[in-house]
Amino acid sequence: MFAENKLTEDMTEIEAFLLRERDKVLSESEWRFRMRGYGYNLRRTDRGVEVARLPQNTVLGTLAI
Repeated sequence: MFAENKLTEDMTEIEAFLLRERDKVLSESEWRFRMRGYGYNLRRTDRGVEVARLPQNTVLGTLAI
């Protein structure tokens, strides 16, 4: 998906993008809403935040936060 205006599948780049965007918002729900606009579905699990690509909802990885 897109991170920093370029198409990428590299989870390291995606993680950096997601965490920078998380710093810009006030709540986790606002962050999840914004990321859906970029094509990412974020879901809280017991291991962290699962990152999936929309619209297929294909899991890319997990953020340990």
